[in-house]
Amino acid sequence: MKVSPSILAADFARLGADIVMLNSSNADMIHVDIMDGVFVPNISFGFPVLKSISPIAEKPLDVHLMIVEPQRWVSRVRDIGASIMNVHQEACTHLHRAIQEIKAAGMKAAVTLNPSTPVSTLEDVIADLDMVLLMSVNPGFGGQKFIENTLAKIRRLRNLIEISGSRAEIEIDGGVNAVTAPLIAEAGADILVAGSYVFNAPDPIAAIDSLRAL
Repeated sequence: MKVSPSILAADFARLGADIVMLNSSNADMIHVDIMDGVFVPNISFGFPVLKSISPIAEKPLDVHLMIVEPQRWVSRVRDIGASIMNVHQEACTHLHRAIQEIKAAGMKAAVTLNPSTPVSTLEDVIADLDMVLLMSVNPGFGGQKFIENTLAKIRRLRNLIEISGSRAEIEIDGGVNAVTAPLIAEAGADILVAGSYVFNAPDPIAAIDSLRAL
């Protein structure tokens, strides 16, 4: 299982130190949530913070844009050093165009679905995707309880990927912990986004290893 620790749960007063800690861990990438207070009811950090951590981070940056009109920022996200640009299906009127622009910019293209958005909305673009992120909580805040219906949704998405011949990986974000992670892995996910479970742990590196072992 791959692990993408979410720095939304990191200590912002020592963010650089937490990035260095992740560099020394077995994390596969670093999940960066950018929120605008419009698409989701919260504001996180923006591009200046992403620009400051990019030179420090030795892991690929998995940038999740919880914002309106994310396609406006493709070149900015690329220039800051993101490896993966993740946009919400619900925020893109022209989703196919957004995916193609992300790929043309040299990044992996990922699409996120909110808990109430069905997997079927990706039928016509799944073959073009490198990753699909399923929100297992309602986006905007960390530390929420895992939505159990996500397990059935993972299975539906896995079936769609196999039928279409897509190479997209399945990433899960929200409520990932020692209890839910094995269930998520069994359902067919490839990548776990973990925030509170990692950064609130006595030993964050050991917490990452426990998830990777699944």
